[in-house]
Amino acid sequence: MLWPFSLAGTAPTWVVVLLGFADLAIRILALGIIPGNRRPTTAMAWLLGIFFIPFVGIVLFLLFGNFRLSSRRRAQQQLVNERVQAGITALSDAESDYPGPEWVKSAAELNRTLGSLPMVDGNSVDLIPGYPDSILEMTKAVRKAKKFVNAEFYIMSSDHVTNDLLTAMEEAAERGVEVRLLFDHIGTLRIKGYRKLLNRLRAGKIQWKRMLPLLPIHGQWRRPDLRNHRKIMVIDGEIAFTGSQNLIEPSYNNPRHRKAGREWVELMACLRGPIVTTLNVVFATDWLSETDESLEHQLQLPANPEPGTVTAQVVPSGPGFITENNLRLFNTLIYSAQHRISICSPYFVPDDSLLYAITTAAQRGVDVELFVSEKGDQFLVHHAQRSYYEALLEAGVRIYLYKAPFVLHAKHFTIDDEVAVLGSSNMDMRSFSLNLEVSVMLLGEDIVNKMRAVEDTYRDISHELKLADWLNRPLAARYVDNVARLTATVQ
Repeated sequence: MLWPFSLAGTAPTWVVVLLGFADLAIRILALGIIPGNRRPTTAMAWLLGIFFIPFVGIVLFLLFGNFRLSSRRRAQQQLVNERVQAGITALSDAESDYPGPEWVKSAAELNRTLGSLPMVDGNSVDLIPGYPDSILEMTKAVRKAKKFVNAEFYIMSSDHVTNDLLTAMEEAAERGVEVRLLFDHIGTLRIKGYRKLLNRLRAGKIQWKRMLPLLPIHGQWRRPDLRNHRKIMVIDGEIAFTGSQNLIEPSYNNPRHRKAGREWVELMACLRGPIVTTLNVVFATDWLSETDESLEHQLQLPANPEPGTVTAQVVPSGPGFITENNLRLFNTLIYSAQHRISICSPYFVPDDSLLYAITTAAQRGVDVELFVSEKGDQFLVHHAQRSYYEALLEAGVRIYLYKAPFVLHAKHFTIDDEVAVLGSSNMDMRSFSLNLEVSVMLLGEDIVNKMRAVEDTYRDISHELKLADWLNRPLAARYVDNVARLTATVQ
């Protein structure tokens, strides 16, 4: 608290005294306010910032300290949850009678309590690991649409890879199909060609909105780093796509990436059956939040209610909920594992609870493997991720580094022969607290085997990181990793 008094001799005494009292008041108030409903590490990071630079720190806290959406948005989410539970009888009638282990049923009950969506039987799931293949399949489905197309993606671009899909959506809208499109405002704004995309959308009949827009002149403002990170497409309530992929060419329209040969490696799923309706509930929630238009009339079961044998459950998460739904599910499943855990996450920066769950699983004899990129696309996140490798390796986790220059962006994991989880969520604190995410829990040995086949391809193209090699890395690299780790705590 010395800095106000450094003004002595250059400012009136009353100004120095006033600033001194303000500085003290900020520190005292911060001690009693900031720790509330925050992790101790997060609270300590904010307190250190405010104690070192009080006025700057408090301004940053006011901008970035609240990771919840507005009370209006949270109320809308709660309203939709209640409608799903009480009003969508078709989903309730379709609820699963899965005969699997009790720990799987317990996880499903957790998901139902937190996200309101039931576990449903009779689904078919096809995994699509090829980047252009998934866009081709979505394009084919849109061209067959008769009633509606609902699409939401974190990043959207009009480029040589997505052009056919956008054209199919435009043509569907022209022939009378209701086509709705959502994309994250900031996520898409920072991509080259944003204005081109807007001009194209404004010229057609697609109904579109920015998600979580930051448009102060229109009264649209919130914590600026909140994102809607979901990837969902639903056609006619009959077929849906979800996974890790954004609608953009695989180098993200970045000349630097193209020069380096860097492309994103994804995994999407094509789903049919009652799970399509639950994915459409998530889209309808986001559409309602951005437009105040209800799409409840679309939330009916598909005409062919049981096209397959996979049991599935959609798990929405994000700052619209009061709990970290995805983190709770991930921890529950990892603690339940008996034999094998395989995890693929491009941004692996766990909180303490997830780190303990994974290392504890390895220490109690479960075979645990983690697939990550050899070289990440985000400097701080990549180095923060590396700071966890030593603890993981020491616990017995096997780490496979997917060869550069490719970015392994797929997000999924498998537990024993019982559960596969796929979606938009990374295993980092941003995805747990700041991003709106969607995950799908898929049950049964058949779908797990399909996912394991994808994981096998990752292992073939990766090299395994050994503890002895990792401990011998340069001290400068270790220093950078540890500094970057500090950035993971501020939420």
